[in-house]
Amino acid sequence: MPRPKNKKELVELSTNNYRRLVEMIHSFSEEHLHQEFPKGTLNRNIRDVLAHLHHWHIMMLDWYSVGMTGKKPDMPAKGYTWKTTPDLNREIRKKYQNTDLKEVINMLEKSFKELQKIINNHTEKELFEKRKYKWTGTTSLASYLISATSSHYDWAFKLIKKCIK
Repeated sequence: MPRPKNKKELVELSTNNYRRLVEMIHSFSEEHLHQEFPKGTLNRNIRDVLAHLHHWHIMMLDWYSVGMTGKKPDMPAKGYTWKTTPDLNREIRKKYQNTDLKEVINMLEKSFKELQKIINNHTEKELFEKRKYKWTGTTSLASYLISATSSHYDWAFKLIKKCIK
């Protein structure tokens, strides 16, 4: 499905891509679940990829929480710019190194549900109208949600599929 253009498509694609990712993870053997990815891959295993998704969910939830009060959120995170996102992603990877895969899966499920609540609590106009909220700049709330959900899940699915043989 192409990039969502309305609320129905956003709900469907974010949910379907998430479920597809989770189903793939659940289909793996214990060995594959902990298999190291090839050298040169920032996220070194499935835990790293899922923790990455969870952390970006948390950042999106924070942007939303701060932005909807009329304040400007630190985007992508305090001390980082969009140009330094690779540095941020390395820090995210480090943060979860001692977190168990099952715990990461539970955290991801919880943050996924929180983002789905945001999507479901807004009208299509509130989601897709560009410049509707000051904090989203020239784009729409949906654009941020698509990046944090359906597009990110598709990236994770493809990366894991490529790295787990």
